[in-house]
Amino acid sequence: MTGRLLLVLGAGPGVGLSVGRLFARDGYTVVLACRSAEEAEPLARELRAEGFAAEGVGVDLADPADITRTVTQVGERHGRIDVLHFNPSIFREADPLTLTVAELIEDFTIGAAALLPAVQAARPFFADAARVLVTGSAAADRPWNQAASLGVQKAAVRNLVTSLDTTLAPEGHRAVAVQINGVLGEGAFTRDRVAQALHAAAIRAPDDWTPHVAYEG
Repeated sequence: MTGRLLLVLGAGPGVGLSVGRLFARDGYTVVLACRSAEEAEPLARELRAEGFAAEGVGVDLADPADITRTVTQVGERHGRIDVLHFNPSIFREADPLTLTVAELIEDFTIGAAALLPAVQAARPFFADAARVLVTGSAAADRPWNQAASLGVQKAAVRNLVTSLDTTLAPEGHRAVAVQINGVLGEGAFTRDRVAQALHAAAIRAPDDWTPHVAYEG
């Protein structure tokens, strides 16, 4: 069994990598999962160049079986999962009059439903007081009509987090969605500031726990 481990699903060069760096500074091994290992490995290499333990893996978040396989392999390889960070979202510029059912389901599958097989596969490997951390968005409450599926994803994943937190709490594990109430990259909503908010929400003491945290900048 290795030291503490963070697994980021839907990692990228923005918030996902920044969250990974913050947990790496806490002594975590970081596994960054992107659409392919070829996409993930340069991100992991960046952390390794800074002296941290990191690896990159590929995962198809549209395929529950591949999610299960990837998360299970990470758990078996490291012997534990301490924080599972669910970070994907699909931005599709389509209003409700042009968005098709197939497109909505495709986006919802990756941006929300994929959380279910991820947590189910991670649970056997959860260390004591494991955390599920989800990147939320103001779109859950204030959707932009020109990207209608994003609001559906974020409202749904926030709802799932509520149920997950209630279900996991008796085992000492918790789940939280951090709602980012601003535009990424602008003002106080740089990737590093947003990552700090996500990190802070995940490391809270159990006595202060809530399944939802708003980051207002």
